[in-house]
Amino acid sequence: MPSPANQLAQFSESVIRGMTRLANQHDAINLSQGFPDFDPPEEILSALETATRGPHHQYAVTWGAPRFRQALAKKINRNTGLSIDPDQHLVVTCGSTEAMMVAMMTACNPGDKVIVFSPFYENYAADAILSGAEPIYVPLHAPDFGYDREELAKAFEQKPKAIIVCNPSNPTGKVFTREELSEILALAEQHDAYVITDEPYEHIVYPPHVHTYAASLPGALDRVITCNSLSKTYSITGWRLGYVLASAAVIAQARKVHDFLTVGAAAPLQEAAVAGLELPDSYYAELQTLYTKKRDVFIDYLRRTRLPFTEPQGAYYVMVDISSLGFPNDTQAAEWFVKTVGVAGVPGSSFFRDPEHRFIRFHFAKKEETLHAAGKRLLNLIQK
Repeated sequence: MPSPANQLAQFSESVIRGMTRLANQHDAINLSQGFPDFDPPEEILSALETATRGPHHQYAVTWGAPRFRQALAKKINRNTGLSIDPDQHLVVTCGSTEAMMVAMMTACNPGDKVIVFSPFYENYAADAILSGAEPIYVPLHAPDFGYDREELAKAFEQKPKAIIVCNPSNPTGKVFTREELSEILALAEQHDAYVITDEPYEHIVYPPHVHTYAASLPGALDRVITCNSLSKTYSITGWRLGYVLASAAVIAQARKVHDFLTVGAAAPLQEAAVAGLELPDSYYAELQTLYTKKRDVFIDYLRRTRLPFTEPQGAYYVMVDISSLGFPNDTQAAEWFVKTVGVAGVPGSSFFRDPEHRFIRFHFAKKEETLHAAGKRLLNLIQK
């Protein structure tokens, strides 16, 4: 039997999705894989019913249905101040997962180097490897998960083709400031590298922190490749609708990659999602309020457990330090949380390049009753 590709030995299947399977097996509350247990906005659900009865059951335009791209461009224009042409600056993808793969394969040649902040969303290293690129890891330092400017500058001295920035960050909840993004862009310009941003949590940011779109910084659009999705903003993770935003020259190449990866995203779902893209600004303010309350409910329980954690600035994840519990590693701790406590998280080691076993990542994109149920189970830690 021939051997599979050598590069596949460099990473495993998703640990996050594996924890979901374990949670289902043991009937645990799933705070591992980041999807809500509540419905999307009613406007989207109603539009979906209409779309399923309409003439949208065959291929859409490969790089995105026109109506969807037009609505998306208007939303981006409103949020960023950029003048986005729906026919030149966008490729619609099957979620941000495909968007990131498209961005990597568009930007990088085999043998190029790519800077990845660690901890990182587990796909980034795999995307780099599958693109034939070599990851260069730059640590984000606990507890605030900021980067060291000298370490980042030294990484750029290795002449990477790109740097990946998740903002707000999964798994840490860090929100990169305008000053930090400007510094990253200055280094990228100095060393002629792309900045690939992943921004699906753009509207889930907790005051006083503010989300800055890297592409909106002066002169940045020619260098920034933005990956994003509708999954988190509209609670439709299963719809797999994402996009790549970049200059017309980059998008012309990205369309080729996308075409031969997936052909196109689901046509009826693109039509239905237009209703979400056309929601007023008040929806996003209400979303921020909703998630701020969920965050506060969940971290109140964490405080009562006395386990140290980093309060998220954005996104809906919390990195919890479980080193005081005495487990040999975080994987055993995470399995114990599932089987004994009844709450599933993700062992933090799956997000780090270097051996790091102090953390478990939990998410709070759940109904309040779900969070209360999980919190009460976590409080059992005090009694054990």
